[in-house]
Amino acid sequence: MTDQPQPLILASSSPFRRELLGKLRLSFQHHSPDIDESAQPGETPTELVLRLARGKAAALAETHPDALIIGSDQVAVIDGEVLGKPGDHDTAVAQLRRASGRTVQFLTGLCLLNSATGRHQSGCERFTVHFRQLRDHQIERYIEVEQPLNCAGSFKSEGLGIVLFKALEGRDPNALVGLPLIMLTDFLAAEGIALPG
Repeated sequence: MTDQPQPLILASSSPFRRELLGKLRLSFQHHSPDIDESAQPGETPTELVLRLARGKAAALAETHPDALIIGSDQVAVIDGEVLGKPGDHDTAVAQLRRASGRTVQFLTGLCLLNSATGRHQSGCERFTVHFRQLRDHQIERYIEVEQPLNCAGSFKSEGLGIVLFKALEGRDPNALVGLPLIMLTDFLAAEGIALPG
């Protein structure tokens, strides 16, 4: 195994994913991929996050032809319906009201693309969040304090969002923040990158 034979690139503009990837103590660059993130007709949430993770990695392959490129995408799902990033205050309130007292599935798609060989590894990590019963004033105060408008499901589990939960279930808590590091470590090992390096 080699230390790091190719440049490692995170196909994301997310500061949360950059912080997570930093935990692995690998040298990496990050670039924002320019892709359409709209769901396709009849696409399941799992199919959506896998397609977008692959698409984000592929979007950087042409400009980085000899790199290991990481793509990731996440959605929150209630009753089979995808909840994306709220984008505004009213949508965040509506999402948290809907999640109150409920169980929400978070699906995080991951792709590691070797742009030199064309080989890609991909998978979907599931994480379950059981929400507390939330009152409107709690929801309003939380949104005011943390401003989670760019987060799927309208919360930041790595911050104050933890107070909204009754319980968490899943293999990798990093997946809830947006980058499943356990799966990524396996993918990197298959490309010859031993961790800890």
